[in-house]
Amino acid sequence: MRTAPKSVGEIETFITMLRTACEDKRMYVTLERLLCMPDQKRQALVHAWVNDMLIAEAPRNFIQAVACLLDDRVAEKAYEVIFKCRRVS
Repeated sequence: MRTAPKSVGEIETFITMLRTACEDKRMYVTLERLLCMPDQKRQALVHAWVNDMLIAEAPRNFIQAVACLLDDRVAEKAYEVIFKCRRVS
């Protein structure tokens, strides 16, 4: 039986999502817009996105990765990561 990840850093799809944002301009723009929103607006949008993905039966690991962005601290750190990778590239 697999145990739940202890931290966001252990969710491979979340890490992959951030790496993809560093390499793919469209993904970067999408995440940047989302992560620049005020916390409540971002949370509402992520919640709606997760619900839409559940209805569409999207891959669970991707849904889990997006859901991580509900957490304010995770979203802030994700923004720092993608902002830094854009400055480097």
